[in-house]
Amino acid sequence: MNTNKIAQTLLNTIKDFLSWIGIPTRMLDTLDEILFLIIILVIAVLVAAIVHAIIVRITRRILKRRHVDFLSSIARYGVLRKLTAIIPPLIISALLPVAFDKQSHWFILSDKITWIYFCIAVILSVNAALNTAGDALRSKKELQNRPMKGFIQLLQVIVFCIGAIAVISILINKSPLNLITGLGAFTAVLMLIFKDTILGFVAGVLISENDMVRLDDWIEMPGNNVNGIVTDITLTTVKVQNFDNTIVTVPPYSLVSDSFINWRGMSDSGGRRIMREYVLKLDYIKPCTSDFLERMKAFDADLGKFITEKQQQAAAGKTVNTDNPAGLVNGTIDTNLGLLRAYMAIYLSRHPAINKELLLMVRTLAPTGNGLPVQIYCFSANKNWTSYESIQSEIMEHFVAVLPAFELYPFQNSDARDTLISGFVESGKVDIDSIDGIPWHSLLAAKRPAAAPAPQAPTPPAKE
Repeated sequence: MNTNKIAQTLLNTIKDFLSWIGIPTRMLDTLDEILFLIIILVIAVLVAAIVHAIIVRITRRILKRRHVDFLSSIARYGVLRKLTAIIPPLIISALLPVAFDKQSHWFILSDKITWIYFCIAVILSVNAALNTAGDALRSKKELQNRPMKGFIQLLQVIVFCIGAIAVISILINKSPLNLITGLGAFTAVLMLIFKDTILGFVAGVLISENDMVRLDDWIEMPGNNVNGIVTDITLTTVKVQNFDNTIVTVPPYSLVSDSFINWRGMSDSGGRRIMREYVLKLDYIKPCTSDFLERMKAFDADLGKFITEKQQQAAAGKTVNTDNPAGLVNGTIDTNLGLLRAYMAIYLSRHPAINKELLLMVRTLAPTGNGLPVQIYCFSANKNWTSYESIQSEIMEHFVAVLPAFELYPFQNSDARDTLISGFVESGKVDIDSIDGIPWHSLLAAKRPAAAPAPQAPTPPAKE
């Protein structure tokens, strides 16, 4: 009962002060309970403010001496401020029986408001703590590429639901267990409302367990217009920044239910694939004569060594086409096309931007109505998009530039300008000085004697 005496003494002191400043005594007699409530609120707020100031001061001193990521995250999300907000309702709840009769309307109303405020403060502080824990987990190297944000959001949804049930139970004076039992009838409705959340959680678990997608992965989903870098993974959305800088969001479950391409394997490997081809005219493919082989030895030193080696194998009685079956894909000396494949394989093997440890070959594909496709298949050591395109372009430009030296030509439509001009020039009935834009090989054929040596190969790129 000492508490009641202290409270009564404090109340009388306040009433004397209010009477001294001119407030009528009759009015003060009717405000006892309100004055008690004000006193309790002031005490609760002061205690919370003092505790908060002490904790913040200690935290700042620690951060001044040593940077701690966890404490910095606590300060960023205001965890300390939200946790100290739980102190006032606890103090108020403890002091309310001192100020009011438990059967009075003031006590019942104040008690409900206090506990509702307590539930809200707990929800906010727990959510802030979960955000802090999420940052701490994502800072760990082994968890950086896991969709931890989705799991944190799921826990926040669960905390919010529990808090909402507690608030409703306080308002209707029912036990939370009774309220949860009554919600069983609304399960179907709740599943409909939280369908995206449930699917997102399931998808998050599958994505995490199977390591399907990580932050900063390049993914491609043509059906959803997705072709870019994953920037965020949450409980309900996966955010992708396309290469045209547009932002696309897709539900996480679409990554599980639909197919998509993840280019992480390419990024983690030793190279980025180059797979391009030209279609060559079939009627220009012919067997290699001795004179043609001798001329092509001067075209490139390494190609000359290749030709000499194959000729020596044939002279020794070895069948050129079966001596090394695995190497035939990269060229023979039987035809001018085989020799071109051998040259391009040599060119790629000495190219400084090509990864020599990965698969490298120059092969022919199935013939088409336009001719015979010859494909280059190799891997660029530089995986940067701009550098990769530059390397690929340089290789394909060199490919088409050396075709005439092997007496091979790419397919062009019959109405193509170069085809028509070449026909006029090679017919010998048109003055070449009157024509602009003559293909270089046509001009060379018109001016070169028949026995002239083949042109030299273009200089390969300098090693970077």
